[in-house]
Amino acid sequence: MDFDDCIKFANTTPVCYLATVDGDQPRVRALGFWFADKKGFNFQIGAAKDMHGQLQANPKVEVCFFQPGEQSGIMMRVAGEIEFIDDILLKKQVLEDRPFLKEFGMTFDHPDLVIFRIAKGEAYFWTMETNFEPKKMIKFGD
Repeated sequence: MDFDDCIKFANTTPVCYLATVDGDQPRVRALGFWFADKKGFNFQIGAAKDMHGQLQANPKVEVCFFQPGEQSGIMMRVAGEIEFIDDILLKKQVLEDRPFLKEFGMTFDHPDLVIFRIAKGEAYFWTMETNFEPKKMIKFGD
């Protein structure tokens, strides 16, 4: 397994679970996943969400992607630090990919439209079959 496998797995998993830290309390929530590419794992949220403040205070996150299947399915966990992305082309792209955002008044220059990426970190895959084996970490980013 390599980073290309991580990209493919993430892009075929429409919902993931992202954990942040709020003070000393972990917080996890389901998110509709946007996309992964060679630059990392890309997400879009609204600035009014608690998550935005948590990410600003502590950029370390962990994400779990899960695809059900035989014997408990396959899980990929990704850990790293996020970076906020202020790219007009990406903001225009997210509005095309997620037209429902326009119903909330979002435009590419709206301050509530937030894009972030996990550009550097490590990932690993888990199955019931590999449950007791050492984790085979896949490092990505610079």
